[in-house]
Amino acid sequence: MLIHIMFASRMTFVGIDPTAGQRPMTYAALDDDLRLLALGKGDLNEVLAFVGGLSQAVVAVSAPQRPNQGVMDRPEVREQLSPPPRPGRWRTFRMAEYQLRQHRISCPRTAASEKDCPVWMQMGFALYRRLEGQGFQAYPEKTDLQWLEVYPYASFCVLLGRAPFPKISLEGRIQRQLILYEEGLRIPDPLHIFDEITRHNLLLGRLPLDELYSTDALDALVAAYSAWLAATHPEGVTLLGDPQEGQLVLPVAELKNSY
Repeated sequence: MLIHIMFASRMTFVGIDPTAGQRPMTYAALDDDLRLLALGKGDLNEVLAFVGGLSQAVVAVSAPQRPNQGVMDRPEVREQLSPPPRPGRWRTFRMAEYQLRQHRISCPRTAASEKDCPVWMQMGFALYRRLEGQGFQAYPEKTDLQWLEVYPYASFCVLLGRAPFPKISLEGRIQRQLILYEEGLRIPDPLHIFDEITRHNLLLGRLPLDELYSTDALDALVAAYSAWLAATHPEGVTLLGDPQEGQLVLPVAELKNSY
């Protein structure tokens, strides 16, 4: 566990970044003033125990809600899309995935069978099922316990207005943390690290990276921020996809034509 702070009785906004099981999931929690309440790691049961202790929460999960339900194979659906897909194309994609790619945002494709999906997606499906078992309902239902789907790479794209640097790079981590800092999260300003990058420190091999978050933490934080925005400023988010398959929440009111 990295950070834990006593919770108030108000709404908590949680972002969860599932993994393929080789390493723990990462989760982040914000209060309604965008203060960081918790940032930690755990397996599925540990993360659910953390969420289960919250009486009011919006939980954003960085994974598809369920396998492909075949919505994009329906002629009446395809005809209503803008632009409509070419005949025979995009039939094996979820609607949200088609719409992301129309805005030049790359994303993985979700298969129709759960066993054909990558393990990290299967972990996400299991997480949603367990959340539903704990009383969570899909956003935008007006309940004390809600969950929603996010895709961190797309979230950073739309917040930045272009594709960000690669997430595993130092500049990508700095850029993502700066985006979140500029959005109002009460987290360290990543540009402060440059105050300590001196000739002396570089020659000694010392880089002041203690206040720079990991890639998993940044994905969990942008998910938590998306949950906060969706709940407190619903006019400030965009929903993609079909409710039957699961809608994707993006933390901007309008999308650019291309990213």
